[in-house]
Amino acid sequence: MELVVGITGASGAVLGVKFVEKALDLGFKVNLVVSEWGEKTLKAEASMSSRDIKGVKNFDNSDLMAPFSSGSYPFDAMVVIPCSMNTLSMIAGGISNDLITRTASVALKEGRKLVLVVRETPLSLIHIENMARVSRAGGIILPPVMAFYHKPKTVEDMINYVIGKVFDQLGVDSKLYRRWGGG
Repeated sequence: MELVVGITGASGAVLGVKFVEKALDLGFKVNLVVSEWGEKTLKAEASMSSRDIKGVKNFDNSDLMAPFSSGSYPFDAMVVIPCSMNTLSMIAGGISNDLITRTASVALKEGRKLVLVVRETPLSLIHIENMARVSRAGGIILPPVMAFYHKPKTVEDMINYVIGKVFDQLGVDSKLYRRWGGG
């Protein structure tokens, strides 16, 4: 499976890094696009840059000549993790002025999986309406909401839960968290 992964400027850059690492472990081909503010957030939160993420093909967010900016290129899915409210609003409004938003537009128009791990709290009505708009267009809105039934003991357990939920949306059982068993 070939993925396009976008990392934007919302807090939670570690979610994107860990998702990419696990996708590579699972044998995915990963094309990585990090926004300008995504780079700044990676540096602030993880003391790294997108160039430190190994095993991916890096694309500049201004490179609208990237192969997956066209619907004729057959990538399987796009995940924006984390997805800022700015990026969400551009996708919801059909604005595709950079590689992340253009690829999201391609995913929607071609009926491919688009998963947005939106990161903000609290949410305004504008945020909620933008999420609804993307959802109606076929995108999947997946806020990184924690669960506790799997009894997480570390922050990594909580991150793995969110990442596992993203893989679930891609139809892949990543075995990153213990599923609900009832009782």
